[in-house]
Amino acid sequence: MTAEGRSPQPGAGQRRASRIAALPCGRRSKYAVLAFWVIVVALTGPLAGKLMGAEKNDAAAYLPASAESTQELSLQSRFVVKNLNPAVVVYTRPSGLTPADLRKAAADARRFAALPAVSGRVTGPIPSADHQAIQTIVGSSLGFSANIGAFISNLQATASRGDPGLTVHIAGPAASAADQVKIFKGIDTTLLYTTLAVIIVLLLITYRSPVLWLLPIISAGVSLAAAEAVIYLLTKQGLVVNGQSGGILVVLVLGASTDYALLLIARYREELRRHSDRHEAMASALRRAGPAIIASAATVIAAMLCLLVADSADISGLGPVAAIGIAVGLLAMITLLPALLVIVGRWIFWPQRPRLGSDEPGSRGTWARIGRGLAIRPRVVWVVTAVLLAGAWAGLVGFKVGPLTTAQSFRGTPASVAAEQVVARHFPAGAGEPVAVIGNAAAAPRLRAALAGTSGIAAVTPPVVKDGLVYLQGTLASKPDSPAAYATVNRVRAAVHAVPGANAKVGGRTAITADVEHYANRDRNLIIPLVLLMVLIILGLLLRSVVAAFLLIGTVVLSFGAALGLSALAFRHIFGFAGADTAMPLFAFVFLVALGIDYNIFLMTRVREESKRSGTRFGAITGLGATGGVITSAGLILAGTFATLGTLPLVVLTEIGFTVAIGVLIDTIIVRSVLVTALTLDIGRMMWWPSRLARRSAQEVSLAEVTAAR
Repeated sequence: MTAEGRSPQPGAGQRRASRIAALPCGRRSKYAVLAFWVIVVALTGPLAGKLMGAEKNDAAAYLPASAESTQELSLQSRFVVKNLNPAVVVYTRPSGLTPADLRKAAADARRFAALPAVSGRVTGPIPSADHQAIQTIVGSSLGFSANIGAFISNLQATASRGDPGLTVHIAGPAASAADQVKIFKGIDTTLLYTTLAVIIVLLLITYRSPVLWLLPIISAGVSLAAAEAVIYLLTKQGLVVNGQSGGILVVLVLGASTDYALLLIARYREELRRHSDRHEAMASALRRAGPAIIASAATVIAAMLCLLVADSADISGLGPVAAIGIAVGLLAMITLLPALLVIVGRWIFWPQRPRLGSDEPGSRGTWARIGRGLAIRPRVVWVVTAVLLAGAWAGLVGFKVGPLTTAQSFRGTPASVAAEQVVARHFPAGAGEPVAVIGNAAAAPRLRAALAGTSGIAAVTPPVVKDGLVYLQGTLASKPDSPAAYATVNRVRAAVHAVPGANAKVGGRTAITADVEHYANRDRNLIIPLVLLMVLIILGLLLRSVVAAFLLIGTVVLSFGAALGLSALAFRHIFGFAGADTAMPLFAFVFLVALGIDYNIFLMTRVREESKRSGTRFGAITGLGATGGVITSAGLILAGTFATLGTLPLVVLTEIGFTVAIGVLIDTIIVRSVLVTALTLDIGRMMWWPSRLARRSAQEVSLAEVTAAR
């Protein structure tokens, strides 16, 4: 109703929107929508299962072509086989090596050289200075592939034959790759079943219905399969997908899709109280809730697409992966889910079926009472809340953000990490993972001298000259994944770049990791302000308010810092992590800003709708009462789904999942229900400046009138 009490006549745009909203739930069209999605499932199902096989998990695939280590890797193919991935076979006998041990290691080396993936690329055996260990470096051409695990198992089995007093370990990049392949191989299945279990339990608690949960789960499952199929096809066109982004896709699609389902079903339940015909009720629900759901999804999609500006392929690749997942999830939830709901009818809500004419939820209930309580002293509430959230940022003091060592990257100790520790006790720490230098052949003596003279380099190989280029390798004196090794790489680069006319490039595993760190820092500093600007513009256009846009962005940033600070405390004192991977804060920021804004959009679009009828302050309480329960349920489900990332043994995924889960809970329980509502009650109609809602109307009331209405 308008201020004068008359219902406005629907315009052409409203009539068009009504017709569009009625398509998924029409008396005939609902069956056409269902048939469409059945065809989609039939076509995409076989492709979805191929996505994991298209993942690229080697660090080199994350870098742009401009990275120095990438350029060195390209030139390296002239000297060594492509995808060279060395394994280090280590034999140890604490009591001291015997002549038989040396003979066995030599015989094993000949067997290793005969393997198809090796083709003679074997160095050693090399006894240690303490005469307690032997190492043999075996160069495989398998790269980061599913076959690497079988290769490592073959080496282990061959080397373990014989005297049981001689202990065998397999270290090196190939062993590390085998452990990661094993982990990533189980990511999708583990996450899928764990996430589904969490969502089903929470839906059962939310709906208290033995059957209603099936429809959101079916719709979310369909959207996940379709999204995975689309992404798999895009990998054929150059899109980089790794195990990390594949795992996040599962959690994001299932979690966000279920959130959209909760919001739509809640509005549908409201409309069933007003309409006797379920088709009309669903059309009204789509018309009223659809714009907010679409705007929220569009915000997440826009934020994810900002990742495309990243130089790091793992970051830029996550952008379209997540955006496609959200887009497909949105499409399923505003077409397939409405069709299913109207096909099955009201009985799906059993045992709490909404009856025609029953009470509206917005004016009474727990959340409406909370809103009226906040209206007593809203300024005190939002100031205290903001100070407490800002105080949680203190948890970041002293928290390390940067590259983690291989051992620090895993929860637990995989076999390759244990083997590296053995190598470090008996050999130069960088054995098996050298720094590689390629430059012009004419500068070979000077390049070798520069490399050998660099502090942190324990030994240098003789130069190999081919096609006008020289190839050198330097053994690191420190562990290849340590800060000391990264500093050595920087010194090597400075030294060889200073050689006139050498045009030298420095690569190797340590150099690759250092470049990944450099580009991740650059991407973080670029993407965070870009995401904030994008979301700010969307909020301003959606709410038609500059004030609301800036305030909501501020609350989400405050929430993100609090979540990161609390998470940092948990990582140090509960989980015992050494720090966070460089990319973790960026991923957590993008997800929390996009998803946190989601809940504010759901709340504030409803508050704006109610404010047109009863003024901003009454609208804030009514909007909170109408959306409080469903947004809290949505937040719990999304937090629960991201928390499932903690079931995986990778530290970075555990940290992303935990931080996003904490942030979502802060957003839904504190920021949205307390901080944003208190700000709206305090500011009143000026929350909507400069739109027409900012002008005082006859229906705008004071805080005293709001509290008196209790």
